[in-house]
Amino acid sequence: MRRPCGSTRSCARIGGWRPRVAQLRIAGRAAAPGIARGPWAELVRPELPAPRRIDATEVSTEVARLREASKSVSGELRDLAAKVRDSGHADESAIFLAQAAMARDPDVIDAAVAAIERDLVDAIGALASAAREASERIAALEDELLRGRAADVLDVADRIARRIAGIATDDGLLTSPAIVVAGDLPPSVTATLPRDRVLGIALEGASPTAHAAILARAYGIPAIVSAGGLVAAIRSAGPNVELAIDGSTGEAVIDPDTAEQSRFDGLAAATAQARARDLSEAQLPTVTRDGIEVSLLANIGGPDESADAIRLGARGVGLFRTEFLFLERAAAPSEDEQEAVYRQVVDAFGGLPVTIRLLDVGGDKQVPYLEQPREDNPFLGVRALRLADRRPDLFITQLRACFRAAVRGPVKVMAPMIADASDAARLRELAHEARASLDRDGLAYGDVALGVMLEIPSAVLTGDAYLDQLAFASLGTNDLLQYTLAADRGNAALDRYRDSLHPALLRLVRESVEACGRAGVELSVCGEMAGDPAAALALVGLGIRQLSMSAPGLAAVRRAIRGADASLLEETADAALRDPGAAEARARFDAVLASTSAGDGLVAAGG
Repeated sequence: MRRPCGSTRSCARIGGWRPRVAQLRIAGRAAAPGIARGPWAELVRPELPAPRRIDATEVSTEVARLREASKSVSGELRDLAAKVRDSGHADESAIFLAQAAMARDPDVIDAAVAAIERDLVDAIGALASAAREASERIAALEDELLRGRAADVLDVADRIARRIAGIATDDGLLTSPAIVVAGDLPPSVTATLPRDRVLGIALEGASPTAHAAILARAYGIPAIVSAGGLVAAIRSAGPNVELAIDGSTGEAVIDPDTAEQSRFDGLAAATAQARARDLSEAQLPTVTRDGIEVSLLANIGGPDESADAIRLGARGVGLFRTEFLFLERAAAPSEDEQEAVYRQVVDAFGGLPVTIRLLDVGGDKQVPYLEQPREDNPFLGVRALRLADRRPDLFITQLRACFRAAVRGPVKVMAPMIADASDAARLRELAHEARASLDRDGLAYGDVALGVMLEIPSAVLTGDAYLDQLAFASLGTNDLLQYTLAADRGNAALDRYRDSLHPALLRLVRESVEACGRAGVELSVCGEMAGDPAAALALVGLGIRQLSMSAPGLAAVRRAIRGADASLLEETADAALRDPGAAEARARFDAVLASTSAGDGLVAAGG
């Protein structure tokens, strides 16, 4: 099955060529859930020709070759975007629309042209140098999501260079079912692999936010990343060994023995069984033993996540992240484009509420067309609604799209990074302007409930000054914890400050419940805390009655709540408020959770 890799075609090398070694376990990072076990294939692409010096008389020819290849590749990537979209993955198709724009990006192409003219180097060498510099600039960014886009620049440049060199694209990469092994996997390759032959993906590099990982999750392919030493180890193991990976933990086992094979097969069976149980319980009411009802909603990052959330019993959307519409493109999305996406989600949830979060970028999430200056402390900088002072048009356009989508069903809109009453007033002003402009344009729109995210301590502490002028609030516990404990959530050295059951955060949750009660407005939680079963019990004990989380967390939280008594949760929460730290508070709720887990089979059968 091995194609000679000296050919001009890309190929997959099935297995390796060195003596077999004993079973080896490698720890990577989880990228896409699922279990895969079987043969492995290393993707090997033909090397590009080495850069060469050119004569001055060749400059115009090389420039023309570069620009023509750039144009052709841009068209190829638009076609790939359409193919991905037509396969039911509209969100992921945006990856390749962004790459199509990158292929014509003047920052890279013009830099390459300048190198051809200045250094008398051929188009392939000039493009490689320009792309490498652009990639290094992106890789130096603080945000992991944006750092992952450095690979996109290199992927696009590689496609252009192969077009210049006359090397065929990646058809015929995988000829039989296997787990794909590579140092990294360009998104354009990931999208064109035959999915019926990809058992899983195991990468030595990349991150969970890389496009290869995003696509793997969208396609339901188990994947691990950051598995250091994987490629060399599996080459040494030989061509006939199996590889087993767990996409939920990041674990890889090379040449698993009989016991490990049985373990992985058991994990696969357990995963399927757990999924079946989650689906069977999806429509059970989330009610405590003593009758307190809690509404479970879903956090989604795009329309394609709606179906799974609905199947798992989400009673609406508590957080629709809209950043995917604005990132990885040359200009902001149009109002019509946004309205179509929002309408798709509203239609999918069929009358259940959909809460759309306004654009949350800036600072660490740089968007090139916004031309935001670099900040020393981006998490405390100009981000989210604070951008409205410079670019109110972004938010008015987004709000117009939300109002228009509300014709199809209930829509709620919330603004992130609210610090005080003046920010809440700014949201209301922008919404008023959006409605007025729709009236002037004669466009139909529906009612939208306005709310804010409580993720800055000052927003909680001054809530009485503005909450009664809104319809709802939602606690963004990720940032609220970060700002309360002055601990960057991306800094691994500060892990001990990351537990959301810290009494300081619990006190802010209690204060939020009381402030929203006084104002008569709804309060939910949409941070990761809501999807942690023990923390969810604490939130119910503190008075929260709406929890929003990623869809995979719905089942476990539902079971935990159905097995608990609200009266006990309230007593435990009161005690946790007086605890000296998160460890003590978590111990309390872990004990309560354990007691609910012991009887959850009986609970699931009732109600």
